[in-house]
Amino acid sequence: MADEKNEKNEKDTAPGFMNPVAGFGVTFKAMFKKRLTEQYPEQPKTTAPRFHGRHQLNRHPDGLEKCVGCELCAWACPADAIYVEGADNTEEERYSPGERYGRVYQINYARCILCGLCIEACPTRALTMTNEFELADSSRANLIYTKEQLLAGLEEGMVDSPHSIFPGMDEQDYYRGLVTEAAPGTERQVAVSKGERPEEQGADA
Repeated sequence: MADEKNEKNEKDTAPGFMNPVAGFGVTFKAMFKKRLTEQYPEQPKTTAPRFHGRHQLNRHPDGLEKCVGCELCAWACPADAIYVEGADNTEEERYSPGERYGRVYQINYARCILCGLCIEACPTRALTMTNEFELADSSRANLIYTKEQLLAGLEEGMVDSPHSIFPGMDEQDYYRGLVTEAAPGTERQVAVSKGERPEEQGADA
């Protein structure tokens, strides 16, 4: 009976004795490994292709905006970091191919946790995430990005919104990929909702 007890005590104490040894073993292995020092910001870190960085509001190939102001991204955000106000398009002032567009779009990066749930909720792929991760700032106000800051830049063949829809096309044609660039002669419309006047646009031209 005593032998059985001694045997049991040895089994119980052996793992407990080896735990510190195993822990120090990890430490000693790390001591002789080459140090890995990140030379940031002189050498910016290369992120993974699907890294969740700063958001971007995308455009159609002719320059119209993909956002339809549905606010699903704001509803999906667990941190309540997104604020959206939708508005109706008109033939005189059109920002997207559909009935509505995002008139106001803001993301508060003081709240955003970059989880990506907003881009999963977006039905039109208007909102995606870039590889940009340098978002730190000394001011809370500067961490609230507006639509103008988030909207993708213009590429070749695009005309800045607002402008008319591609002749003969409808909203579904845009999402089928049938519109590849702005129609010949497309001109930017006057953004009356932003306080622009026709004479001001003529002067800029």
